[in-house]
Order: sequence, then C-alpha cells, then structure tokens
Amino acid sequence: MSNPLSAAVFLRALKDEGLTVVEVAGWSTHNRNQMGAWGGVHGVMIHHTVTKGTASTVGIVHDGYSGLPGPLCHGMIAKSGAVHLVGYGRANHAGLGDPDVLNAVIAERALPKDDEATVDGNRAFYGFECENLGDGSDPWPDVQLEAIERVSAAICRAHRWGALSVLGHLEWQPGKVDPKGFTMAGMRDRVAGRLGQSKPGQLPTPVRPKVSLSQLIAAAKSNPAMKGQPVTYAGVLTYETALVDEGLLSKTYRDGHFGSTTITATSLWQERLGYRGRNPGQPADGIPGRDSLTRLAAKHAFDVVA
Repeated sequence: MSNPLSAAVFLRALKDEGLTVVEVAGWSTHNRNQMGAWGGVHGVMIHHTVTKGTASTVGIVHDGYSGLPGPLCHGMIAKSGAVHLVGYGRANHAGLGDPDVLNAVIAERALPKDDEATVDGNRAFYGFECENLGDGSDPWPDVQLEAIERVSAAICRAHRWGALSVLGHLEWQPGKVDPKGFTMAGMRDRVAGRLGQSKPGQLPTPVRPKVSLSQLIAAAKSNPAMKGQPVTYAGVLTYETALVDEGLLSKTYRDGHFGSTTITATSLWQERLGYRGRNPGQPADGIPGRDSLTRLAAKHAFDVVA
C-alpha cells in the first residue's frame, strides 16, 4: 500500500515528466473524501469520456452529472495532450471492481479476467479521463497517447511502481469498454519503455497461489533477527500482498522478507479478527495462526497448506 502523493508532489511529478498541465481552480481540494477515504493507492486507471470538446468535457469531469457528483477523475487528458487537473482525493471514476484484478495490480502481475464487482476502486486508484467519443472511430492523436503514457509513467515513477500498475477501466469492472481505440497492453509497453523497464509482454495467466502455514511461521520467527532482508520462503510475498490490500502493510515492505513490519501488520490483522495477547492489553503476537491465515486466504484468493 502507498499513501497518495501530496497534491504538490503530484503536480511536480506530472510537470517533471514533460506534460502540459492546466490547473482548474480549486482542483487540489475538490474531492469526495466525505464519502470515504482515498488510499492506500495501488495504481493508475485510464478511461475515455464519451464526450466531444475540451471545455465542455472539463466541465463534466469537474462537476459530474445527475446521480454521479464530481470530480469524476483527477485529471482529464485532452486531445491536445494537455492534462486538466480537476480534483484530488477520492473521485467517482472507478466504482466497484474485481478483487482478483486488484491483487494482480498490487503484485504487478498479469491481470486476470474481471468477472465481479465487489471492491471499491475509488479509494485505490488514480483516475484519468481521456477526451474521446469511445466509439472506436474517434481518433486518438499521437500527442494524446503520449500524454497518457507520460501521466502513467510520472505516477509510477513517483511511487516506484512498474508499468503493470497501470490498467484500463475495462480491465477492472465487468461490462466497461474504456478506453476504446487502443490496447492497454500496448500502453503498458509504452510506459515500461519510458520507465526504462523491459517490456512486460505476454505473461502467463496466474494460478492460485499456495501458502504453507508451517513455512510461514518459520519465516516469521527467524526473519526479524536476520541481517539484511533475506527471503527464506517465497510464500511470504503472497501473504504480504494480502496484508497490503487490507491496508495493514505499506507496498514498500512487500518484499518477501517477514521482518518486524510484517510482524506488526500480522498482529493488526489478528486483532481485527478479535485475537489479543496472552496478558490483558497485550497485542497479538504477529505469528500467523491457522485461523487468521485461512481467513486472510479466503479474502485474497490463495490456499493454505500445511
């Protein structure tokens, strides 16, 4: 999990990436935070607007419309390539989406097919609407595609994410088709190139991971005392990914090393389930148990083995 960038750092990141930025008055405090928290954030989501005309489109994404108040994104990327900032904080752009997709974005692996809409995406993603009719015929100027690439890379660079932290609305929520007219796989390749990464290419479809309780316990007991940050059991990474999505562990510490920060995150998860330490007022010990691990696995699509 990453905390959202401050508005000032966000603005600087976009400008440092060479983007033309238009600041709509009051953008940095225009949000829907009264409806729930924004963050931790895990990625960048791209949309198309189904509108024509930059000025009117800016007005729509800033104000919203009947039944869906604005802001409808953080920035609107015009056909000219200019990025119009309209809000910052929680925005009505992503809606409910697939938890398996969220887990894949967090782990930066290939996205599974989105087939359910049960997880709040407005809290978890930066959102950018792109001026286009969305009919498959309205052209995407090169300068606009480059701006989408630069916006995505700027945020990934600021958070130290890779290109697999970028997704389209159609990859998040069943029934959505945006953005239509270019592929998100191609856009991720462009973002990867800008970030100096090797292109993601076609990755294998992920299988449901398995986490060994005994090996996880062994890592929890041995890793904190070890020098450096050795990975003694690969299943720790799957476990930490689930803790990240629960908002209990920073994405920075999703490293496969069951250190003191992961111990603390485990303790918080155990306390959320009602577990406490042996003595009154003592926190849970942070060593995974079968019940707490099984309940985490049920929420985050992995299996527990001995």
